[in-house]
Parts: sequence; structure tokens; C-alpha cells
Amino acid sequence: MHRRSFVRLLAGTPFLRDFQMRSDIPALRVVSGYPASAKPGMPGPYPGRVVSIRSDTCVDTSTGAANDEVVREMMARGLCALTGKKTPVEAWRQFIQPSDVVGIKVNCGGHPWCVSAYEIVAEIVRQLGAVGVPPTQVYIYERFQNQLDEVDYAPHLPEGVTIVAAETANRRADNRGYDPAVYVEADLFGEEDTRSNMMRLVSQRLTKIINIPNVKDHGATGVTGCLKNIAYGSFSNVARTHQRGKSHTFSFVGTLAAVEPLRSRTVLQIMDGLRGVWHGGPFAHSRRYLFHPKQIMFGTDPVAIDRLLLDIIDEKRKAEGAISIWDRSPRYLKTDDAGARDRDPNVNIIIREPGHVEYASKLGLGVHDLAAIKVQKIEV
Repeated sequence: MHRRSFVRLLAGTPFLRDFQMRSDIPALRVVSGYPASAKPGMPGPYPGRVVSIRSDTCVDTSTGAANDEVVREMMARGLCALTGKKTPVEAWRQFIQPSDVVGIKVNCGGHPWCVSAYEIVAEIVRQLGAVGVPPTQVYIYERFQNQLDEVDYAPHLPEGVTIVAAETANRRADNRGYDPAVYVEADLFGEEDTRSNMMRLVSQRLTKIINIPNVKDHGATGVTGCLKNIAYGSFSNVARTHQRGKSHTFSFVGTLAAVEPLRSRTVLQIMDGLRGVWHGGPFAHSRRYLFHPKQIMFGTDPVAIDRLLLDIIDEKRKAEGAISIWDRSPRYLKTDDAGARDRDPNVNIIIREPGHVEYASKLGLGVHDLAAIKVQKIEV
């Protein structure tokens, strides 16, 4: 049985409407020679619109295994509902042409418990093939090769798909995979390297990008959703934005996501909510904070999807008796114990900045009226 409903998002979350008056927003300098396209991929053709497909049978919570057949149906129904097309191939043709070189931005940091699902990634590649994009024009990408190696997408994909990273591992001084001519410059904490450079793959090779984040919380941003996955996953030297209890992610996430050509080429957001992490993210070192929303969200507007994600994570934390991702009280801040966050959901090691989602909307990356986001919910 398939049930569908439409809802409008209510303005119940304390977004920081006065962020333009904040005195702690650092000066950011964007350098890029790439012009914006006439119709950039973010927010794309469906601003403010999200399709949420849910199924009770998509994941076996006892084993963590996803049901490939159900996931494929969820993918088909989600893209068709978003675009209004009758078949998945017609739906995918709204975003992808046979000549495109397509990047699929996965999220591998939560291995083994919560990463961009094999079933979702494989179905995207199948549908790209149906549109006419050969495997040799498809790139699965992430920043760190060691994370891609752990997840190991290759056995699930056809021969010819390239799986590539910009660096060998996190926090290594390896910049060969980055474009020296496209960057955001900022002195945030007096660091020696003040530039975050875009991946060469993104700036020089890809023509379209599909973004597949997970449902996860994050110690600095509140959540790591569409915006953070595409921004921090496509640029170097981003961990420097949050340390010593302070986070500059409020303005930095959206600024990175808005840099061309990343903004124009990222044409589709597919939020993998088969599994989720409500605390200790984004790396999910144990199953303690794992949960199963059993849904996939589709849209072109990353702000709209991430606005929903804020509520999903905060409501789960509330149900678990944990402090809100919006809580900025110093009494919950503990910066002298790096493991405190993973052990205690009522401890922050950084004052979180979930307002980065609204900041991104003011940069034009998504819908401006966050209370008017339209959500189509479908049960499969």
C-alpha cells in the first residue's frame, strides 16, 4: 500500500534571525574564476520542495542490512514524485544527460554503522546507465582515500566506475588533489594555512554532482546534512573551523557550498536516512547512538532538506533525554576531554551552530522562507 501526504513546515525552531548582526562572523574571501550557470544546481528547479519516502521494510534493524528491492522502489518513487515524471529514466533525464561526467558525493566517515548506503549508490549508477551515462563517466568521491577503502563500494558497482579521493587520510599535508585557483580564505584561529581549496575533480572534471549525505548529528554544526557533506567534502583544510569550544561553521559551510562551480554543478540531493546517528557524529564509532529513520529524502534544495534534518536529529535527541542541538549554554561545554562528546549526549565539546542552514538560505542556496517548505511524504 502506498500512502502520501503533503505538509508544510512550521517555524518552530529557533533560527537565529539576527545572524547578520553577529560580530563573530569572520571575514571570508572567495576566489574562483568559474561563472555561475543561469540556473545553478542549488537551489535548483524545486526550491523549498522535499519528497520523503519511508518504508518499514527498507532496513532490518537487527542486522543493519538494507533491502535492495525496497530501496530501489523508494528511489524510483522519490525521483518520480519530485519531478512529476512517470518513469525513473524520465525523472533522471531532468538532471543528467549522456554527455555528463557525474560525481556522486558519498559520506564514508561513519563506517561501518552509517555511510551512504551501497544500495542507494548502486541504484544511482544503474539509473545513470539507463540515461546513457557510461560507467567510465561516473566518479564516486570523498575527501579521504582511507575512508573510501574501508567502505569499499567497488564490489557493488559496474566495472569502469572511478572511486577517488583528494587525500590519503584525514589531516594529512597532501594537497595534490586540490585546485590552487579555487578557494576560500579566512584566518579563523590564527592558523598557518588560511585557505580551503576545492577538489580538482569538482572544478576541472565533473559536470554534474549528486549529493548523498546521511542523517547524522555533528558536534560543531548540529547536523551534517546536504550542505556540510557537499561543502566540507569538496574542500581541503576544513577541520580548522571548529576548535577550543568555538565553531565558525555558522558562515563557513554555506560559503563553501556557494563557491562556483560546486554550486552550479550539484544538481540533486538524496538524503540517506535508512540509518542515522543522533549523537557522537559524524564518525559513529559505535552502535550506541545509531537509529533507523527508514526514509530517503529527495530534492534540489539543500536548505530545505537540512531544515527537516535539524528536526529529525533534535526530536530523536529529545526522545533520548539529550540536550538540544540548539543549546548554546556554556554549562554543557567541556573542551578539555576529547572523548566527552562520544560518551555523554549532554556534553558539548564545541558550541554548535545549527543556524548554518539558515545562513546558507541567505546566500541563495535554498528557500528563503523556511516556514514555507513543502514536504511530500510517501509510505512504501
